[in-house]
Amino acid sequence: MLKNGNVKRRAGVRDDVLNSDLISATTLAKKYKVSRQTIVGDIALLRAKGEPIIATVGGYKYQKKESQYHGLLVCQHTSEETRLELETIVNMGGEIEDVIVDHKLYGQLVGTLGISTLHDVNDFMSRAEKGDHQLLSSLTMGIHLHNVACNNEEHFLEIKQKLSELGLLYLD
Repeated sequence: MLKNGNVKRRAGVRDDVLNSDLISATTLAKKYKVSRQTIVGDIALLRAKGEPIIATVGGYKYQKKESQYHGLLVCQHTSEETRLELETIVNMGGEIEDVIVDHKLYGQLVGTLGISTLHDVNDFMSRAEKGDHQLLSSLTMGIHLHNVACNNEEHFLEIKQKLSELGLLYLD
């Protein structure tokens, strides 16, 4: 494809992501009749140019510039308690933006999640349970962090309190 065609495709991909709640690389690849990897590269180039596109477990979306509150949770639990953690946050109206672990060799490792619905939780857990996958928290004895978006600080503190009651927060 000519360079001009690449620019037009990327502009189309940008518009598709902007106008969708969530769209997968596979869907975009089919639409533009290119490989999924080409779309991944297009997204990487768009992000490098400053487009606020984030990758989630279900696809790409634009990072919203809402006046939401963002808080950081420090959690520690077993892998079997992961679904409980995620469902609790989502059921209380929070969005789990990412997971962060402090790795001895690599420093901070971040996985973008974008989990905001029970469907997202089920999709993530299905992927985690199938195949030979390990949660990032398995590298750190279950200790991990989540950036969580919600309506306001009071709402965040309610989520934090519920996770504490369930024994899912890290206590020093």
